[in-house]
Amino acid sequence: MQRGPPAERSPADLLGFGVVNLDKPPGPSAHQVAAWVRDMVGADRIAHAGTLDPKVTGCLPLLLGDATRMAQVFDDAVKEYVAVLELHGPAPNDLADVVAEFEGPIYQKPPRKSAVRRQLRIREIHELDVLEVQDRQALLRVRCESGTYVRKLCHDIGLALGTGAHMGHLRRTMTGSFDDTTLVTLPDLADALGWWEEDDDATALRDVVQPAERALVDLPRVTIAPSAAVEVAEGAPVYAPGVIDADVGSEETEARPLVACYTPDEAAVCIGRLVGDPGADAGTVVELERVLA
Repeated sequence: MQRGPPAERSPADLLGFGVVNLDKPPGPSAHQVAAWVRDMVGADRIAHAGTLDPKVTGCLPLLLGDATRMAQVFDDAVKEYVAVLELHGPAPNDLADVVAEFEGPIYQKPPRKSAVRRQLRIREIHELDVLEVQDRQALLRVRCESGTYVRKLCHDIGLALGTGAHMGHLRRTMTGSFDDTTLVTLPDLADALGWWEEDDDATALRDVVQPAERALVDLPRVTIAPSAAVEVAEGAPVYAPGVIDADVGSEETEARPLVACYTPDEAAVCIGRLVGDPGADAGTVVELERVLA
């Protein structure tokens, strides 16, 4: 099934192939929140972009219905957090300098309660800033690689400071291309659904549920002909004759970057790996990972 232009889809189509940039409340787990939203919108499937512990709040993009097929786009998404560093002693004068030393690659071992194997691994801290210091608390902004444990980072910073420390409140402010400027609360979503179902007014629903293509904006893109999209929907790769245009930057095909393929009306067709020259006359250009059409 080929979908029409994202801006022209019906509310029902959005709920079957959409994304909600949810502001996760404190208390429930990310899985619990996702289950609530699944029941609210009547979706058969739902996926969230990265687990958040029950006490953690903030940016939790949720993929609805068929949009769950693109969940892998969040696997390597950069995350950003604001965390309260609870010091176990007076803040030293060199706090900012010590914190800055944690930028770059760091070693981490997942905590005992984590769902992944506990083995030492490297995670990249892209940016780490001290926003404010008050008494024995420091407010940190952390931009990091997916899979970074901010709680462990706070513990290690405390050891380096010599005071000891643990993580207080934690809020995620960014997941990939989604940030805290467009967050939607559970009441926002419930109200929007109510107005649409009871009053046939979808204005608010269109504000809180975005077309699923919104989750693909950071991927290189390939535009393919509608006839090629029909073949892709049946499992065929994207061949060079079906490519209309491509914006893949200077990526080398040997690196097999993940790309998103669209029809000319901006509807997503698939995500896949770039394996050939989009400008070639023949050959395979994109090998399929997931069909979205």
